[in-house]
Amino acid sequence: MTTASPHELAEHAHPRNLAHHFDTPAQQFAAGKLGIWLFLTTEVLLFSGLFCAYAVYRVNHPAIFEYAHLYLSKPLGATNTLVLIFSSFTMATAVWAAQTGRQKALVGLLAVTLLCGFVFMGIKFVEYKAKWEEGLLTGKWYRPEAPPEEAAIPKQDATQKAGAVPQQSTTVDARLLTGPMVLERSRTPAGAVGPTGISPQWLERGKPSETKWIAPEPYNVQTFFGIYFAMTGLHGVHVVAGMLVIGWVLLRARRGDFGPDYFSPVDFTGLYWHLVDLVWIFLFPLLYLIT
Repeated sequence: MTTASPHELAEHAHPRNLAHHFDTPAQQFAAGKLGIWLFLTTEVLLFSGLFCAYAVYRVNHPAIFEYAHLYLSKPLGATNTLVLIFSSFTMATAVWAAQTGRQKALVGLLAVTLLCGFVFMGIKFVEYKAKWEEGLLTGKWYRPEAPPEEAAIPKQDATQKAGAVPQQSTTVDARLLTGPMVLERSRTPAGAVGPTGISPQWLERGKPSETKWIAPEPYNVQTFFGIYFAMTGLHGVHVVAGMLVIGWVLLRARRGDFGPDYFSPVDFTGLYWHLVDLVWIFLFPLLYLIT
């Protein structure tokens, strides 16, 4: 049985967290950084497909989006936005704590970040539950019990013939009415008609009003909810995945695995969590704040 010389043992001696196929911790960190950025690139491409679908449908069906988004709760969406922004701050600070060897701060910040994830998913559960109960689903399951609170749906005149254009009134924007039900709204604004000067209708737009939609309900509103559930559902899956990874990093942090010499898992998890937060920052205005 041969034994290795002290020189050979020194050559093969590695720090505890250094994989054998890397020469130095710096090389291992650089390789891991490149890998996580490549992974995040594929995630951006994944969400880009959904954003492209959103853009195509939004451009071609503006009335559907302007009407359907009134069903969404802006306070809940804004709260979730603030929660994720705060969680990004705690996650970034956790990376700093790992780099500087602040063990207790690292554990506490990771725990707060994980708690923010639970709060986000809890609010999202409340939103999804409300959509289920109100019949605001996609496809054939779209059966709303009532119009949005911010919408005023004019009653259809029983004597009106199908396909006829309703008479213009001072309370209904004629550009939104193309028949008994709104099929589409033209992407080209209608030209000005009527006498010159400032119209009473234009002045009314400057007054505060709780009504955001004064027109019949457009057809195919379920198209919006199909996109809504696809985008927010996929994002929710990524939030849950991030929470699982943060939980794993938190357990290792409690064991004291991270410090100035080794903090790669915390850093890489933080990059992923920031991407998840960034995607939601785009989703919130695109889905909840449509004008």
